[in-house]
Amino acid sequence: MRKRIVFYCALFAVMLLSACGGEQGETASSPDKTKETDKELQSFDIMLDWYPNAVHSYLYAAKEKGFFEEEGLDVNIRFPANPTDPINLAATGDIELGIGYQSDVITARADGVQVKSVAAIVRSPLNHIIYLKDSDIKRPKDLEGRTVGWPGTPHNEPLVQTIVESDGGDMSKVKMTDVGFELNAAIATKRVDAVTGAFINHEVPMLANQGVETEHFNPVDYGVPSYYELVFVTNDDTWKEKEDSIRSFWKAASKGYEFMKENPEEALEILLNNQDDENFPLNKEVEQESLNILLPKMEKENEAFGSQSEDLWNEVIQWLEDTDYVEKAPPAEEMYINIVES
Repeated sequence: MRKRIVFYCALFAVMLLSACGGEQGETASSPDKTKETDKELQSFDIMLDWYPNAVHSYLYAAKEKGFFEEEGLDVNIRFPANPTDPINLAATGDIELGIGYQSDVITARADGVQVKSVAAIVRSPLNHIIYLKDSDIKRPKDLEGRTVGWPGTPHNEPLVQTIVESDGGDMSKVKMTDVGFELNAAIATKRVDAVTGAFINHEVPMLANQGVETEHFNPVDYGVPSYYELVFVTNDDTWKEKEDSIRSFWKAASKGYEFMKENPEEALEILLNNQDDENFPLNKEVEQESLNILLPKMEKENEAFGSQSEDLWNEVIQWLEDTDYVEKAPPAEEMYINIVES
């Protein structure tokens, strides 16, 4: 609960900065676009959940191939300075869309922050509890008396709680410590015993590439619903004012996704050309494996890329209420737009 208080204090601070014209995050826009083209296209800001990696390949493919321009948009891809920036800046309207987490949309909405999801990006959890293979952790209950690192995003609290308690463990005996984006370093150096907020498509292959062998607990095996891992988030006012632009963005992004599926190697090269070399250099082999893991999780039979299910939203809402992480959440229909079918 303390993390949620910090989270919304941060949101309030962002609102003040936004009112003063403050800017946050990095921008990855095309520097060579002509002034004439800029006038023709509508500026559209999105923020990634992290630095560019394989899960964002379709966005860079859409930008590189001109799919956004075809829809009349000049899409600026920004990077977060903090893990909570995407949902915070989407809430204030400082960006049109931010990539966030389904659980955070629910908790924000329950606390009166008018955000909503417009599209699901990954359809099942990538976030697993990861620990070193040579440790004596064998089951979730073994996390009692140990330290679990996390990146500061609030939804990790109920996730760890559910996994530990489903195995008969006592969550009050688990110490959670915020390690920011330094999840791999924290586990590799044994500064923590395990990490949550680490993705099986990214941190796991990165650690393996560095010679660090890990194991992990899949949350859906321990009572956590198979939630949407990443979603695009906006606020109510932005949706009302810019619905056409958001739909155009998703149309182009979906073209990028289809291109990525059909041309994974080329899409990966486009991503590598847009990596943040200084802050987050990419390893081609790791990103290749990551993309192989991601593709089956980005759409399923009878569940198109981006589509969202009311049943799943209700299941995740119930989970957060059952863990007392939210006291009472608003109805699911207030929290998402099924942009694919509507």
